Amino acid sequence: EELRARLARVEVAQADDGRALEPGTWLVTMKGALRRWDGLVVRGEGGAEAARLEAANRLAALAEQLPALQQAVADAETRSARAREELDARQADFSRAESESEGAAQAEREAALASHADKARQLEEARQDLADQRATAERELEAAQGKLAELTDPEALASRRDAAREAHETARGRLSAATAARAAQEQALAVARERVSAHKADRSHWDRRADEAARRLADMDGRVAEIDSAREEIGDLPDRLLADIEAARTSHQETAARLAALQETLDTAQAAADAADAAQRGANEALSEARERRAQLANQAENEDSRRAEMARVSGERFHKPPPLLPAAFGFAEEDVSNRDAEAEALDKLTASRERIGPVNLVAADELARIEEEHGSTAAEREELTEAVHRLRGSIGQLNREGRERLKAAFEQVDAHFQKLFARLFEGGSAHLALIDSDDVLEAGLEIYAQPPGKRLQSLTLLSGGEQALTAIALTFALFLTNPAPICVLDEVDAPLDDANIDRFCDLLEAMTQQTTTRYLIVTHNAVTMSRMHRLFGVTMIEQGVSRLVSVDLQAAELLAAE
Repeated sequence: EELRARLARVEVAQADDGRALEPGTWLVTMKGALRRWDGLVVRGEGGAEAARLEAANRLAALAEQLPALQQAVADAETRSARAREELDARQADFSRAESESEGAAQAEREAALASHADKARQLEEARQDLADQRATAERELEAAQGKLAELTDPEALASRRDAAREAHETARGRLSAATAARAAQEQALAVARERVSAHKADRSHWDRRADEAARRLADMDGRVAEIDSAREEIGDLPDRLLADIEAARTSHQETAARLAALQETLDTAQAAADAADAAQRGANEALSEARERRAQLANQAENEDSRRAEMARVSGERFHKPPPLLPAAFGFAEEDVSNRDAEAEALDKLTASRERIGPVNLVAADELARIEEEHGSTAAEREELTEAVHRLRGSIGQLNREGRERLKAAFEQVDAHFQKLFARLFEGGSAHLALIDSDDVLEAGLEIYAQPPGKRLQSLTLLSGGEQALTAIALTFALFLTNPAPICVLDEVDAPLDDANIDRFCDLLEAMTQQTTTRYLIVTHNAVTMSRMHRLFGVTMIEQGVSRLVSVDLQAAELLAAE
């Protein structure tokens, strides 16, 4: 084990290239030369005297550094004692944590605690061994210093110095190993503490989840009881609903029949009402004529009555007797009296008919004028609407013509760009767009015909997944070349592509960034695509449940790496 640790710090090279050596590192060449990290240089055969002088100088320097090293050892012992006290305190904490912990984590914590105790014991044994070795090295160094004045043989002196130096280097290596082991134990102790905290947090989390599950189970039991009671209540509800549906259907049929009968009655009543309205208008006209005739006859009767009274007065004054009552005495014919009676009877009939018809609408003339006025305004509005419809149809026709022209021009541009991009992506082949199902471009459908290299011309739906993806990419970029947009988002477009097609896609994307001002956002998991981007954005979860956005500027990274 000591030999393995020593040889692990030895580097072998063809020649000494002047490289910097880390503390404790040796450089040995194939010709036998040696250079140590502390400055010792052995040049092989012929350089023994120089090596002894250098060793003597190095021993003197080490003697000067010995007090500082002893003080460092004392400080290391002090720190080791503090670490041992801290270890004891942490062991006490683990003991308390062990007494508080329950459940499935008990065995794991006991094993971890036993492992840490074993490692602490090993660390203590290593520290004790290191202290013994340090004491032995100090004793050997003191003996070497005491005999230094008595020694006269340079070769023996060099060998003893080498032995002392090797012992010191061995002690230093063991001290470094012990320090590293102690640091590893401290790190393992911190990891164990974090695991204990994580176990506690997991236990509290599962306790909360258990309480929540128990509460939800109780709620579900109550809900099941409510559902059972509701099921019992609505058990016969479908039968009742079917009966209600049948009754409603029967009622609907009866109502439909009654509605049809009422509709026929309404039509009959409407016809009768129209006839009554016509009769009313005729009766009103006859009534008006009868009123005029009655007024004339009433005036004539009043005149006759006045004349008869005057004649009776004159007759009484002159003949001293009343006048005769016969109509013939005054020159009236019998047929005139009959006509008067017939007219009176006709007047009574017309009066009764007017009473049956009801009151006369005296504002009918005003309503007729208002209706005629409304009819005139409605006719004017109808003419305006007709004219507006004609203008709108003309505008629609003009828009359709302009739309056809612009759509046709845009279609030709997109088709031209699409053919070029398709040939570039596939490194050959041909493709074009076609309008189908109608001669009118506004109503026609769009079909994509593609012919990859080595295949026949066919529709897009008959191509493979990768060929469809490349064709769709070519059409998308053709649209952006025809009408550029500020931003283009491509989500997993390279998923069905292989590495060669991904390189073509990335080359075309770089060309698009140079030809247009569009910023392209690529959502991808492909490493090749990500390596060709200018900037990467990703989401990482350093802590549990905490997401963080990370961005990398690849161009700046390349410049930094080049510097």
